[in-house]
Amino acid sequence: MYYLKSFLIIFFTFFLVSLFAFESFPADNIRLPVWSGKFYPATQSKLKQTIDTLTQKAKQTTVKIPSNKELKAIILPHAGYIYSGFTAAHASYVLSGKQFNKVILIGPDHRVGFKNGAISNVKGYQTPLGFIRLHEDTKILLKKTNLFQYIQPFDEVEHSLEVILPFLQYYLKEFELVPIVMGRPYEITAISDAIEPLLDSNTLLVISSDLSHQLPYGKAITKDKETIDIILNYKPEELKKRENCACGKTPILILMEIARRRKWKPILLNYTNSGDTAGNHSSVVGYAAIAYFSKTSLSQKQGQVLVKLAHKTIMEKLGKKIPSDKARQLSDALTDNCFKERRGTFVTLKIDGRLRGCIGSLTSNESILTGIRRNALNAAFRDPRFPPLTADEFEYVDIEISILAEPQPLEYTDYSDLLSKLRVNIDGVIIRKGRAGATFLPQVWKQLPEPDIFLSQLCAKAGLSANSWKNTKLEVLTYQVQYFGLTQK
Repeated sequence: MYYLKSFLIIFFTFFLVSLFAFESFPADNIRLPVWSGKFYPATQSKLKQTIDTLTQKAKQTTVKIPSNKELKAIILPHAGYIYSGFTAAHASYVLSGKQFNKVILIGPDHRVGFKNGAISNVKGYQTPLGFIRLHEDTKILLKKTNLFQYIQPFDEVEHSLEVILPFLQYYLKEFELVPIVMGRPYEITAISDAIEPLLDSNTLLVISSDLSHQLPYGKAITKDKETIDIILNYKPEELKKRENCACGKTPILILMEIARRRKWKPILLNYTNSGDTAGNHSSVVGYAAIAYFSKTSLSQKQGQVLVKLAHKTIMEKLGKKIPSDKARQLSDALTDNCFKERRGTFVTLKIDGRLRGCIGSLTSNESILTGIRRNALNAAFRDPRFPPLTADEFEYVDIEISILAEPQPLEYTDYSDLLSKLRVNIDGVIIRKGRAGATFLPQVWKQLPEPDIFLSQLCAKAGLSANSWKNTKLEVLTYQVQYFGLTQK
């Protein structure tokens, strides 16, 4: 009887513990490791030690990282760590803790076979280094049922995402995940259109791919270097035609399309193949780590420096002076190298929320400093819609500056397609028809939140009929901005 009671106590204790554990993290709602102990160590301590050793070895490589640039994306290999871990560890040159709070990870399907993209519907992924929660953006993509779906078998067997995750955990520490596995056939433009709006300054796009497979060592090096050259020089049509060049060719093509639109620049961090690490030379697999960078976004502090520059420029034109100590502080702050970058700029003036002047340049043919100074004067004194600003008015003027990304052509088939591709509160829009043209900054969406009304007003601003966007083929470009404001009150 004693043993029976003891057994029952232990049984019910175990049952209750299991019950509460199940309620916290249901086993069937977490993607558990499948390849730990095979592609990489299964224990936390051994896995950390392995990545640390690979990182220290990678740090002995000479890699030139561009200054004043922001990391946006990276291509990493997904083989067993003894083969590709050295190359993957070159991510340490560009990744650091809390650098990104969201990762969109795209890898290829190796084993199942399905159309377009597959996304997990789990709460998160578990690795020996801990739990990674899925980001809410996964639900946004899963609503696009023609492009993304949940396919259970891929979750049970695919390694292209799982093998990358411990490196990301080791370098980034904490982040939420959007996991995508690409099958065939695929729609590069449509997939890119769906993913691009999810990218922001806190998001890293990671592509999982090895290069050529099972070629002799010398032939592999030649072929892989050709493939890397195609990637670095934005030649997607050539990549599409190549056979046995990259198992993650589709994810790479998606990245190349997004990078083309956003003017990201790729840098090769490292190339090796399995013959360089743990394999023989008769049949090897190639690996590359390639990072993508954009022009640096300005910090809030840097943006406020530029607003003060616009303020000072207008003050001086009106015959006013700012205190010498403040002038000296501003002069010192303006020596920051980021202000020398060539970018399009706009300066907007408002009084009591009403427009009082707005002039800018869309092209990046002058430095940020030059553009802000020139456009501050133009907005205050040369906007043809308003008389020159007076000293009395200046006391009530709110100043906003906008720093523009390079405008990109927007391809569309008809007016409904155009409406679907415009991103409210994100895109500034340029329209052109012959000599007529006009632009609205993204901030204008706040006053005109409906895309059809937005376009009608923009056409009217260009001197075209309000319905031109419906019945005429217009040249349309979009761009994004960073904007900073200074309120006088």
